[in-house]
Amino acid sequence: MTDSAGVVIIGGGVNGTGIAYHLAKKGYTDVIVLEKSYICSGASGRNGGGIRQQWSTKENIKLAIESTRMFEELQKELDTDLEFKQGGYLVLAFTEEEVEQFKKNVSIQNEMGLDSKFINPEEAKELVPELNISKVKGATFNETDGTIYPFKVVHGYAKAIKEMGIDVREHTEVLDIEKNGDEITAVKTNKGTIKTDTVVNAAGGWSKKVAEMLQVDLPNKPYRHEIMVTEPYAPFLDPMVISFHHGIYFSQSEHGNIVGGIGNPNETEGIEQRASLWFLKTMAKTLVEFVPRFKGMNMLRQWAGLYDTTPDAQPVLGPVPEVKRFYQVNGFSGHGFMVSPVVDKVTAELILGETPSMDISDLSITRFEDMDIEKEYSVVG
Repeated sequence: MTDSAGVVIIGGGVNGTGIAYHLAKKGYTDVIVLEKSYICSGASGRNGGGIRQQWSTKENIKLAIESTRMFEELQKELDTDLEFKQGGYLVLAFTEEEVEQFKKNVSIQNEMGLDSKFINPEEAKELVPELNISKVKGATFNETDGTIYPFKVVHGYAKAIKEMGIDVREHTEVLDIEKNGDEITAVKTNKGTIKTDTVVNAAGGWSKKVAEMLQVDLPNKPYRHEIMVTEPYAPFLDPMVISFHHGIYFSQSEHGNIVGGIGNPNETEGIEQRASLWFLKTMAKTLVEFVPRFKGMNMLRQWAGLYDTTPDAQPVLGPVPEVKRFYQVNGFSGHGFMVSPVVDKVTAELILGETPSMDISDLSITRFEDMDIEKEYSVVG
């Protein structure tokens, strides 16, 4: 089968469906979204749903602030309960170096309009009374951070774009992308060829492989990160709690389940999404150290997904020099969901030739030509 489309989006996660949604809102529906498995099968359906604005780089802070504002309106737009809860994020410091870094972070965040604050261990315990603060040196807190249910967001987008006339094709794997010179001509899939001159690479952990089809070298590397959910308990935890020092995060859903993950510092690069015994043991031990009352809790399920990481832990966005109309929306290094609303909106604007509502040029792939790139400090795992 040979088909055609004005825009082909590779990836059926929050960015793929979100970009299609913003294109459709602007009246452009000559779009095909391709997903090699099922909608929300990748990182979008495997993350903890955290929405955090407390970052160390200005680029991530501005993306997160605007995205949080957009998440606040998205429930009305999609006419569905997205389980968006703004209980805040409590970020714990365990070393003097972290204390100094966190104070710098808060200063930058405040400068950019975010009302975050540095607090002492006792104030952290007031926010989470069950927290063990014996080794905590300090913390930061922002009350408008929170959590959202990823499946409802992505399936809300998918339902909306289908109703607006966009073609969503699941179980359709991209095999190759053809070009003539520096212009894209077609996308070859396991179900036929689609003629197009515009491709969006929103393939997450597979984005590097997609880019290689056009001889574009992304610096992205995929790494497994694992996560779990417990049986439900009566609500007692309002904020998301995270520690960069331990590589851990955990929160309580509106249904009472504790959802959280921890990074393995010895994880090797690669496409691996099987769960491990290491995670089960380490997560259980560390959770109890943080909150002793977690002892005896029953885990219901554990699973794994991919962080699509870059050298500076910031995303790769926008066009590339080598190929015309080949847009990158990847490399989020574990925080793609929380900044997706504004990223998707701006990407749609770029595709349509509009002046972007936010300047994302500093996140272009060309930044890696500069050896003095600014690394994001505030990454879990």
